[in-house]
Amino acid sequence: MFKKAVEAKSLQRLSGADKKKLRRSVKEKFSRASDADVDVLLPPKGEITLAKFQNRVLVYGVEGGFPMFFDADGRGSELYPTVYALWKVPDLLPAFMLKGGEVSRFIIGGADLMFPGICIPPEGFPSFVAGEPWSVKVPGNPAPIAVGATTMSSAEALKAGLRGKALRITHYYHDYLWESVEGRFVPNAGFFEDAVFPDPSFMASHLCEGDGSVDNKSDNEEAMDPDVVNNVCSEHDPASSSHLDNNNDDISEQVAEELGGLTTVENDAVQSENQQSLSTKDVDVLLDRCLLQALHTTVKDKDLPMPGSTLWANHVLPCRPSGITLDIKKSSFKKLSKWLQSKASAGVITVKEDKHKKEVVLFSVNRNHADYKSFKPEKRQPDKVEESSEQAAADSQSQKLLEIEEVYKPSIHVNAIFTAVGADTGAIFTASEAANVAFAYVEKENLVKPTNKAMVILDATLCDALFKGAIKKGTAYPTEIHKKDLVTTFLSRMQAHHKVTRGGDSVIRKGAVKPIHILTERRQGNKKMTKLSGFEIFLMDAESLASELQKKFACSTTVAELPGKKGHEVLVQGGVIDHLAKHLMDQYGVPKRYIEVLDKTRR
Repeated sequence: MFKKAVEAKSLQRLSGADKKKLRRSVKEKFSRASDADVDVLLPPKGEITLAKFQNRVLVYGVEGGFPMFFDADGRGSELYPTVYALWKVPDLLPAFMLKGGEVSRFIIGGADLMFPGICIPPEGFPSFVAGEPWSVKVPGNPAPIAVGATTMSSAEALKAGLRGKALRITHYYHDYLWESVEGRFVPNAGFFEDAVFPDPSFMASHLCEGDGSVDNKSDNEEAMDPDVVNNVCSEHDPASSSHLDNNNDDISEQVAEELGGLTTVENDAVQSENQQSLSTKDVDVLLDRCLLQALHTTVKDKDLPMPGSTLWANHVLPCRPSGITLDIKKSSFKKLSKWLQSKASAGVITVKEDKHKKEVVLFSVNRNHADYKSFKPEKRQPDKVEESSEQAAADSQSQKLLEIEEVYKPSIHVNAIFTAVGADTGAIFTASEAANVAFAYVEKENLVKPTNKAMVILDATLCDALFKGAIKKGTAYPTEIHKKDLVTTFLSRMQAHHKVTRGGDSVIRKGAVKPIHILTERRQGNKKMTKLSGFEIFLMDAESLASELQKKFACSTTVAELPGKKGHEVLVQGGVIDHLAKHLMDQYGVPKRYIEVLDKTRR
């Protein structure tokens, strides 16, 4: 329903009576919702907005906040909560549990939920009827990732052998409705761009329940390995139970290892032998060393701005010494945000708080600071994972190298020339190769003028190839042509193509190279929007480019399909027309002559 970008036709505030009517509808539709839940989703004193879309969908949201509900048919009979609403009240709907995080890739990719991908509880499914709203969750993550309607009843599902489509997905994390929101966010560290895995803090609180050293609200646990995640629910899958050799304790221990050293205990909290006990002062010193090591080695200026959680998980934690569990809760700062702000106060870095995501963002690094300049980074032996990452980065960079070449295919006009010299009339030729064919025919037929070596005498075959149909009736055909004019005329009689090569990929298309179009215009609320289209000719993927531009310009991006299936366009929030053109030239090697810009916001 929200797989493609659909613009809202109108946006209005609900009256007091309409707000009460909506609240009543929510209570009637979702029996699990308490009065407190409804107040959280639809604040009694807050303004509720109604957005009407071109596909008849109605979206209800909190003004200045997030969309909470949408009406799929516009008649009030198909009311669903958005993922933003489900993240506030996770148990608003009954949920199907996926077999693992890897299955979530299909849901986020826009697929419906099939019964084989669902983890069946030991007691079986609760009864449900066709057309009932259900949500979708990943084991170990309390936040739903999608919402939809059941396609059959529980009795029909059992009769079908739990095969076929279970849920027709109407809305999911990372679809257009989620991406269209300014200040969009993810509920926990288990949500990634292309998949959802267990929330480390949630898993830690359940695995170590009763252990006061673990805080389930910690913002610095490491992300869990997807290979471990996929085993969380497999124990309850009858189809795979015969392949399991581990019991619950084994699974818990395996998951605990992935959470950075947390271990399950029966009576007392016991630290692992390879763990080292650190004082608060030691943790503070270690934090500073890991940060400076990361700033010297892995944090590049081109990657900024960078969310604090990304800095912690991808840069700071990998710099800790082997065998040490770095827990910011055991430092004097207690929170990641306070620690980063203290480093900003010292002048080492510059940070800014994102009020929507409630997260500190790293904006710049002061590489002239005394602490930075005096620190000597450690030279570590890169492991296989790092080497593979570097190789992947090198491969990615090689794929950005662009080569554009004009090529030609023989047409009906010149086929006789190619046939005479034994050349393939179905092949593709460069300009020099085509010229060689023409001169090979001239040499074979001995058509060079004896008295003037620069001129070529035209026989009937060559004359037809160059001029038949191109000269007006009644006009005499030429009897000779200059060698330099022979090549240009010969090429003009062939079919023009272009060959684009990027890395190991190459494609040949008919016609001349069409330029990339960059357009900036104003939208509702006098906001600027930059549209980018025509990039697919240069072997650039729409989704990858949108994700890259989102990080580059720190703004929201969406991908929309152009009318008539003519490719896709990337919508970038803000007026970034000049920076975008420069980025395409610097990072993707697109020549300036192939970029057309139009700024409709300038007067």
